[in-house]
Amino acid sequence: MSTNRSGKTVPEYEGTLRSHMIKIPGCIREATGILVFGRRIKSLAFTTDVAIIKNINTDGIIAVYPFTPQPAITRAVMLAADMPVFVGVGGGVTKGSRVVNLAKDAEYEGAFGVVVNAPTDNEIVRELKKEVDIPVVVTVVSDRTDVAARLKAGADIINVSGAARTAEIVAKIRRHFPEVPIIATGGPTEESIQATIQAGANAITYSPPSNGELFRQSMERYRREADII
Repeated sequence: MSTNRSGKTVPEYEGTLRSHMIKIPGCIREATGILVFGRRIKSLAFTTDVAIIKNINTDGIIAVYPFTPQPAITRAVMLAADMPVFVGVGGGVTKGSRVVNLAKDAEYEGAFGVVVNAPTDNEIVRELKKEVDIPVVVTVVSDRTDVAARLKAGADIINVSGAARTAEIVAKIRRHFPEVPIIATGGPTEESIQATIQAGANAITYSPPSNGELFRQSMERYRREADII
């Protein structure tokens, strides 16, 4: 059993085999969420690891990675996910028409949105809005970003990734644009997540432990159990 924000008891079933899945910090539920095609999204896991995707309780996945985006990776993530996926399509090293083509492919595969990196030109954002009918999510990493120009170009959602300054950047954007949907990285603690939500983030990106870290924890437990036996 668990309780919701109103203090009411929420029935819960976990089972045995899935009882050790990754659970996001409960404070993320305090976010308002963003409605995308009728689905309320408050939490997104920042990962492309299909094993983690199958074993995490986030509302969605943000599949952004530090390599040239590839349709094969998009398909693998989409196949594994049973929740909405927002797909990275470049905008940094990957530029121009390739970004637009990757976005079109992601839409055909069933993505709920496409994410472009901070260096993306506003002209590319405009082209994306012409070519796809899913949200265009534009990443912001600095409080010096011209958010007004991003929105004018067609950005549907702002994705703030400012490390320790994320909450500060979110608060500045929220002051000037009260209605804009904002996704933001929440940081490593419940306190930093809550600060980001209070600053105005509608949804939180959560970075789960790596597959290697999780497996290390399992192996340590197995070794302890073997010593006891």
